[in-house]
Amino acid sequence: MSSWVGRCLADKLFCFYSLVQFQSIHVTQQIDYFSTVYEDLYKQLGSSGVKNHLSKSIFAIVIGSNDILGYFRSSDLQNKTTPHQYVDSMLLSLKDKLKRLYSFGARKFVIVGIGTIGCCPARRTETKNEKCREEINFWSIKYNIGLISMLQELKSDLKDIHYSYFDTYKVLLDFIQRPATYGFVEVKAACCGLGTLNAEIFCLPIAAYCSNRSDYIFFDRVHPTEAAHRIFVNHIFDGSLQYTFPINVKQLVAI
Repeated sequence: MSSWVGRCLADKLFCFYSLVQFQSIHVTQQIDYFSTVYEDLYKQLGSSGVKNHLSKSIFAIVIGSNDILGYFRSSDLQNKTTPHQYVDSMLLSLKDKLKRLYSFGARKFVIVGIGTIGCCPARRTETKNEKCREEINFWSIKYNIGLISMLQELKSDLKDIHYSYFDTYKVLLDFIQRPATYGFVEVKAACCGLGTLNAEIFCLPIAAYCSNRSDYIFFDRVHPTEAAHRIFVNHIFDGSLQYTFPINVKQLVAI
């Protein structure tokens, strides 16, 4: 789980997220699990009580990166569908999932966009001169644009929905282009791993570990460090419209 999510099982915070591929639980299954939580809450609080509780709860959605990365790792997927069709199907599926959560009583959402995943250490090792894989970044941007549009449509259709969208892509790109501004030194390599850019394995017991992880944007071959996540959190919770819109989480909670 992304570290900023923190207390996902705490009172009034429900999180739906994607993990590294071999550990992931499909979001449909996660919502199925939530349906059992809903049933328990219904028994404890009653109809009006659970409705009030969930209407004030925050539902965090951190998803999409593994889907994009998975597409570009799968020749089978690429033979079956174009990247444009694939991204459209991702957005349609997510919209259905958000509507399902809405049917349970969810009204407040934190939606995290896809970052510059083509620039993570694992993808840089696949290019000449350890550059970003721009095709992956291109479709990440296309997904984020579609996601923003979809959220606006959802807000238009369901007037009592409120959401806060975080532009992970723009923030991560700023880290990469202006690392010193944020206190970073290493842009390309992972703090923990082995091989080229420390990106050939995840952070296993046999991996090499950097001496100062706060110098790094990426902790392992795909995930940002705690230092990067701390900046994410500040933007998400109390940031300006530059990165978090139409409102930040502090404003979302106050509604």
